[in-house]
Amino acid sequence: MNKQTISSTITHGKGCNLYDSNNKAYLDFVAGIATCTLGHANPILATAVSQQMEKLHHVSNLYYIPEQAILAKWLTDNSCADFAFFCNSGAEANEAAIKLARKHASLRGITDPMIITAHQSFHGRTLATISATGQPKYHEGFTYGGEMVQGFDYVEYNNIEDLQKKVAELNETPPELAKIGRKRGVAAIMLEALQGEGGLIPGTPEYFAVARQLATESGALLICDEVQVGMGRSGKLWGYQNVGVEPDVFTSAKALGGGVPIGAMMAKGDANVFGPGDHASTYGGNPLACAAGIAVAKYMAEQDILTNVKARGEQLSQGLESIRKKHPQVLGGLRGWGLIKGIEVKDDAGCTAGELVGDAMKEGLLLVPAGPSVVRFVPPLIVTEEEIDRALDMFEKAVVKRSKA
Repeated sequence: MNKQTISSTITHGKGCNLYDSNNKAYLDFVAGIATCTLGHANPILATAVSQQMEKLHHVSNLYYIPEQAILAKWLTDNSCADFAFFCNSGAEANEAAIKLARKHASLRGITDPMIITAHQSFHGRTLATISATGQPKYHEGFTYGGEMVQGFDYVEYNNIEDLQKKVAELNETPPELAKIGRKRGVAAIMLEALQGEGGLIPGTPEYFAVARQLATESGALLICDEVQVGMGRSGKLWGYQNVGVEPDVFTSAKALGGGVPIGAMMAKGDANVFGPGDHASTYGGNPLACAAGIAVAKYMAEQDILTNVKARGEQLSQGLESIRKKHPQVLGGLRGWGLIKGIEVKDDAGCTAGELVGDAMKEGLLLVPAGPSVVRFVPPLIVTEEEIDRALDMFEKAVVKRSKA
């Protein structure tokens, strides 16, 4: 069961606005948690999905699916990848990346493959992806004998020395394993280009350059989890473009279908070691989901959405910085890229990020926390200048009330 955290029942939406069962309007700066790229009830997306539904919505991957091929070509033409595997969610895309890394390592003779991820990361809620997630609170209640799925270890994000030490450590096989013919090694370094649920912490180019070098030297894969930051939200099409490296593998979901469930794992040619039957998905790459993905991709290109993301992201940053300066007792640092921005709520502010989000909702603005102390702004990528101004005004009203409390 999903945990319901907000009592309002949302019944319909249009553009960047949502309406509840009492017809109260909200300016939506959550976008289904960075998912509804084109906002709500976008006519182009709606037409693409409805027309595909009337024609063919699912046949399975036993057959060639033209829509899947078109979307795969767009993804590979517009990224560093050569291949795409389609699934239904970000967690599934990351599961595929984890399996690919293990298969890649096994072909190098590694029996005990290790995947390095970061503390405060978030990679999904399946057993493997939540094991990859470097936040113990998500592991509680799901261990076996006190352990999660084996084969993961964690480092401090953006800490170069910590990463170097961990790679060196895990590339050494402990004597007790070597004695019985086993070999340990780094299978992958798996990182978010910007940590989303960990508080909207951007990766540094220096850190990612070292991660790229270490992966290459180890014969391991560099995997970028682009589930939240990818498909234009950062101001570039892919998050890895902000940190100056090309991964061997990266994953996408959320914005890829504009709110229609779809996920994808993309890989460079040398990294794609999956053979027939190694991995599969019944629904993955179905005509309906791929029609949505094609519509989103075409809209982004034809409407120059990335230019809007950059302009509105800068406007949002300037506005939040102005509010922060006026209310330093409540708000701390500003972080993020493009239209994935977060502002810190200070420890002594008298409220948590979640409580401030609740205050903003009363003003008619929907926001979402990123951890206990960061308020996250992730509007649809079509958001206008006027809507950014309205959001800033409503957020400031919420902050003012906390300042006077």
